[in-house]
Amino acid sequence: MKTIRILVDSFADAGLLNAQMGNAREIVRRLDPERFQVSMFVLGQPDQRLSERQNTRLIQLPRRKQTVRILSEFLLGTHKILFYMKASPASRWYSSMRKRWNDRRSTVATIESQSNFEDEPTISIEGRRLHEKSVLRCDYLFSNSRSVQRSLHREYGLTSEIIPTGVDTEFFTPDWERAPLRRPRVLFVGSLRRFKQPQFLLSAAARFPQADFRIAGEGPLRPELAARIAKERITNVALLGLLNSEQLRQEYRKTDVFLFPSTWEGSPKVILEAAACGLPVIVRNNYEPETVVHGVTGFQAASDEELYSSLRALLTNRNLRLDLGRAGRRYIQKYDWSRIAAQWENIFVLLAGENQIRRAS
Repeated sequence: MKTIRILVDSFADAGLLNAQMGNAREIVRRLDPERFQVSMFVLGQPDQRLSERQNTRLIQLPRRKQTVRILSEFLLGTHKILFYMKASPASRWYSSMRKRWNDRRSTVATIESQSNFEDEPTISIEGRRLHEKSVLRCDYLFSNSRSVQRSLHREYGLTSEIIPTGVDTEFFTPDWERAPLRRPRVLFVGSLRRFKQPQFLLSAAARFPQADFRIAGEGPLRPELAARIAKERITNVALLGLLNSEQLRQEYRKTDVFLFPSTWEGSPKVILEAAACGLPVIVRNNYEPETVVHGVTGFQAASDEELYSSLRALLTNRNLRLDLGRAGRRYIQKYDWSRIAAQWENIFVLLAGENQIRRAS
């Protein structure tokens, strides 16, 4: 079989905590190197798993004028498929120049959040327009959940196939043998932005003083959270800051409940990671998270009071926590990155063979 050349519009640098870039790296490292020649951009030290992957070309970017270098690769590279297109000036320019260049290569983008940007004030108008002029102009769009797929069609009239976000179930594993904590521990992981609602954990901590609450992540809401903790003297909350993959893995494994009260999501990777580590997960149901089966692997809540009720049930019943956590670990196996990467391999083969896949329209 002829090698399929793919340019991935993402960075191969080690230690980058951006979720989308992490997803791209996880997919690339699992693609069959005999079938897929992959190019990625790199700024600093590359992820060793990618630098050691055969048939991988890492494109070193300068510290300045990166857009020019990226755009030249888009236009002049020998790839057949441009994958994981992101909202950037280079992508926007490339999208506008393709017809003039008679560029027949396939562009592929993943949609990993809701498309009702006007309902989320942290998304700037400029960011939305850049997304529309780059990502949404790709030939093929893939949503990571049914809810995201419906949102994209409702807001823009665009169709998309579904390939879920994955998780490394060999890295994120439970510690079933650890001794029970003296006080149950509740964890939140995510960007500290209002729509993620890390502030809800402070209210929960005040309501459930018998438990410890830990918030992992950084963002513009951190000063407000810290000030509230001090003002209200909430002693059972810890702000952990950004954690690398190993630190995050250890935090999951030392936790009893994963609480994620976010209101505006696609298919959050942190839910997958927590479930892979054997944690029962509590989420809101407004974005219909498919990775949490209500009453089986965790709880989906329609209101703050339902969130509190679900948390109370788990904090007071260790056996329930263990039962839902074990069920979650079993359920989440179908989202292992090896299975998700195999789906992408099939897509790339179809695109390279110019077989029919539904274009975004």
